[in-house]
Amino acid sequence: MTSRTAPELDPADLIAIFDGLFAESETTRLVAGDDEPIYLPADDQCVHHRVIFAHGFYESALHEISHWCIAGSQRRLLVDFGYWYEPDGRSAEQQREFEQVEVKPQAVEWLLSEACGRRFHISTDNLDGDPDEVERGRQLFADNVWKQAHLYLKNGLPPRAEVLKRALLDYYQRHECYSAQLFVRERL
Repeated sequence: MTSRTAPELDPADLIAIFDGLFAESETTRLVAGDDEPIYLPADDQCVHHRVIFAHGFYESALHEISHWCIAGSQRRLLVDFGYWYEPDGRSAEQQREFEQVEVKPQAVEWLLSEACGRRFHISTDNLDGDPDEVERGRQLFADNVWKQAHLYLKNGLPPRAEVLKRALLDYYQRHECYSAQLFVRERL
């Protein structure tokens, strides 16, 4: 049987896979949102924690899931895991802080993306910054994401990420083509 490719990816499939794995065991659901992504812990209005991704985009879902996979139990009780977010146009110092927080989630996202057969695109999320500085920072950030991805390949993913990766490999029938050879620096 052949593996599915990126054009066939449907966010509804990812929602079903995620919810099937985590809605009961982790009391967490994946939700397609209309606007900005956000993580909302359970509250008086909803018994489930919600990983809400932007505009129904598959890539946004994988990114938000990656943050959830890394967040510890206390952070999962906080809106957006208690992380700060500065919008596009961050100062150089703010950008470095942003990238430090993003290395592990983006490495997880890369491994999950490849499990789906989707090409991963690194995001420094700072389009309004100085172009030369943004590019230099992007290269350093890409190096750090690549190194972290290889640490995960060597030592294993965080437990929830590993469970999801295996489910995605099963669903998209990608076990045979998923290997360390996909995770070369040139693909970032």
